[in-house]
Amino acid sequence: MWTSGRRLIGGACVSAIVIVAGSLVVSFSGGLLRSVQSGGLEAHAATTPPLPPGVSPELYALAVARGGPPTQELAALGEKLFRDKRLSVDDSVACATCHDPAQGFTDHRPGATSAGVGGQRGQRNAPTVLNAMFHTSQFWDGRAATLEDQAKLPILNPIEMGQSSPDVVVAKVRGLSDYTAAFQSAFGRAATYDDIAAAIAAFERTQYSGNSPFDRFLAGDATAISDQAKRGWALFQGKGRCSSCHAFNSVSPLFSDQKFHNIGIAAHKQNFTELARKALAVLKTGDIQQIDELALQTQYSELGRFLVTKSPADIGAFKSETLRNIGITGPYMHDGSLTTLWDVMDHYNKGGVPNPFLDGGMERLGLSESEIDDMVAWMFTLTDTRYADFNALEQARQTSLKNNRPQRDTEIAEGRKGHFGDLAPNPDVRNPATIGVY
Repeated sequence: MWTSGRRLIGGACVSAIVIVAGSLVVSFSGGLLRSVQSGGLEAHAATTPPLPPGVSPELYALAVARGGPPTQELAALGEKLFRDKRLSVDDSVACATCHDPAQGFTDHRPGATSAGVGGQRGQRNAPTVLNAMFHTSQFWDGRAATLEDQAKLPILNPIEMGQSSPDVVVAKVRGLSDYTAAFQSAFGRAATYDDIAAAIAAFERTQYSGNSPFDRFLAGDATAISDQAKRGWALFQGKGRCSSCHAFNSVSPLFSDQKFHNIGIAAHKQNFTELARKALAVLKTGDIQQIDELALQTQYSELGRFLVTKSPADIGAFKSETLRNIGITGPYMHDGSLTTLWDVMDHYNKGGVPNPFLDGGMERLGLSESEIDDMVAWMFTLTDTRYADFNALEQARQTSLKNNRPQRDTEIAEGRKGHFGDLAPNPDVRNPATIGVY
């Protein structure tokens, strides 16, 4: 991949030039995005939509490089499919059931994990669709490379939407008269399973988010967030050590490094070593549908990224969750086991849960109660303004639960017990030679 900054081409100001997988993408400040495929110089032009301050033109160009921005027609078809319960085997579950657009595209129904057809409950908590278009992989364990790959799997999973095969899904959709003209217009043919996935992915590519109070603060509005939230932002970058995994900058604005870490969440439940040994005996190399079923239906779910890579380094590792809209996307972690952001902070403050595969960066933080409050206040400023009312309700709800803290362990966090390493010492500015270091 190669990128450049602002340049002048043919008299037009260019905000980004990107080469991704053999494609040249040029993003013009006037709003025109043109993609030229290297194989045959086939050009595609589309108008770049207005972008919120938290989404840079460079990031958007990368995300749409292969197919260009989705057309309004295809996105509308995708939204209809996304909301349509008829895609499930018993007409009871849609994508929107677990990814509710009105509530941050997550599942706020009762229960830590999401339920599918027949009320069957899986092992994973539904992550938000917001900004999924920018992820380098999909699902908590990255088992799908693209939004199209991701869209196909829940429809076929026995405990999500329950369909038995792609052919059955296609036959059902082709039999629904309200889709006949839409697929013909969008694709020039009757629906295929690839077309269904492409349409859903097109809709999801319109769900980017980057207009929060914190974005306005970064843009220069000092009054956009409270003093308490400003202290939380400073802690995030410093004592909290959060930016190690929840990276943030102009070209990576999701507050996630897109990598996979064992932070000890699953260690509450499993003997990882024995579980991994059993999993290797049943895994079939490269069968993504089997991995999908193991991840959602079995105890092997807790192995995380290991199911995909079969590497011991990935045992119990899950993707760093995006912090954008984190105030409204609870419950938290892959299994929904943490109810509030105070629970999240308590988990990190004590250094996670020890296990043989714990990420090396997991150490106690030693944050005081007021510092935890500051960080939680800051995280609630990361919610897009379109969800401001829901964010306020969630902040009030979580605050009401603040005194119920099952993850809290002040003794460990403050270093009076446990073996989670020491806090970074204050620097000694004296000449090392004068104090016997050398």
